[in-house]
Amino acid sequence: MNIETLKIFCDLVELRSFSKTAERHFISQSAVSQQIAQLEMTHKCQLLDRKKRPFELTKSGELFYNAGKDILERYEALRSELNSLEKHTTKRINVAAIFSIGMHSLPAYVKKFMAKYPEVNVHIEYFSSRRIYELVLQGGVDIGLVAVPKKDKNIEIYDFEDESLVLVCSPEHPMAKQSKIDIHQLRFEKFIVFEESIPTRGLVDSILAHYNVTVRTVMEFDNIETVKRAVELNSGVSILPETAIRQELASGTLKAIEFSNRKFKRPTGIIVRKGKVLNQPGRYFIELLRKAKQQRNDN
Repeated sequence: MNIETLKIFCDLVELRSFSKTAERHFISQSAVSQQIAQLEMTHKCQLLDRKKRPFELTKSGELFYNAGKDILERYEALRSELNSLEKHTTKRINVAAIFSIGMHSLPAYVKKFMAKYPEVNVHIEYFSSRRIYELVLQGGVDIGLVAVPKKDKNIEIYDFEDESLVLVCSPEHPMAKQSKIDIHQLRFEKFIVFEESIPTRGLVDSILAHYNVTVRTVMEFDNIETVKRAVELNSGVSILPETAIRQELASGTLKAIEFSNRKFKRPTGIIVRKGKVLNQPGRYFIELLRKAKQQRNDN
């Protein structure tokens, strides 16, 4: 079926006028009639009831119109994706990440990526998890990186790193002298947490609830950097991913203590809109990120 013929039919249905349809497509009225007749002949059905003025769609015509609109919308989406693909090939990949992943986990992967595609700009911006899902769905970014990824029928999720969760405290805190700690020792401790909208908050809450541990929440923040600064000031303790505090551990401003109960992990994920057409560099970037989890599983 010719796409242009399908457009003519759909425009005719919407405009309800052979003359206006002909004018829109810069053809004669007879050419419009011929195109419709050709469709009816090809599909062996009557699409228009021409006995009525103005004409009306037959049941076959209604079916054909609805399917035709869907086909045209898909075709335009395909053209848009192809144009975007051509425009951005070997130029730029747009990535949205939560701050802790973008700042602490991604740089090593970007470095490896740039060794293979030095001409491609990996543009990374930091957003909340909620905003990252919105941007991925809207096509505002190519790839998203979030913690504790949630399922969505319109999003593909790929495993990234499982980050070790540790107790974090100031070197001045009494617990700082311990090499390992039982999670029950946190009972009634002053605790610094993420805001409730942050997925990591829900994960930490579920861990504490599983062990029936009640803490004293003294501060809530929407980002990990502020949480770390409050812990450095000895305002309380927190449970954070170890990857996000390496700099502070190296400088001695924070102390990380493993739990003796078990190794707690924060899953992170790569999210891409279903049906998203990525260029070769984009596909390679995702493959590079996914290998992190595969290599850890193999080891």
